[in-house]
Amino acid sequence: MEQQALGLVEVVGLTAADEAADVACKAADVTLIGYELARGMGMVTIKVLGRVGAVNAAVAAAAAAATEINRVVSTRVIPRPDPQIGPLVRSVASVGTAPTRVVATRVTGQVPAVPDAAAAPPAAGSAPPPARATPSRRSRGKPTPSPRVRTDEQSNNKEEK
Repeated sequence: MEQQALGLVEVVGLTAADEAADVACKAADVTLIGYELARGMGMVTIKVLGRVGAVNAAVAAAAAAATEINRVVSTRVIPRPDPQIGPLVRSVASVGTAPTRVVATRVTGQVPAVPDAAAAPPAAGSAPPPARATPSRRSRGKPTPSPRVRTDEQSNNKEEK
């Protein structure tokens, strides 16, 4: 049986990241874990998981496809990643994963992992989410003005004049 591997492709720009993720999933039998945005410079890291050979093929294909769009910063395949790096791979910052929220219980003091309620699928028989209103043609693309709020100091100054 072949071991699991983690593949990482770091690119500049979300468009290149989307292309890299799409090509990686189509090139080999890998699971897309998600992507993570770096703080600054527009870098995005794509994360895939699968068998070592499949991850190698997926990362190579993703890097080649992303190079056509923008710059590939780095690629890495980690065969048999240690379970301790799981929180780094499936972190809250990763988009596309079901992060866990840590909640401590008062009685035992233990910290069980509780799945995030927003990431859970809807229960069977539940009502569908309400439809979102789409803006009219005239208002599309135009910023909506924010209401002006007067502070107490501003209103006091106006009354004195």
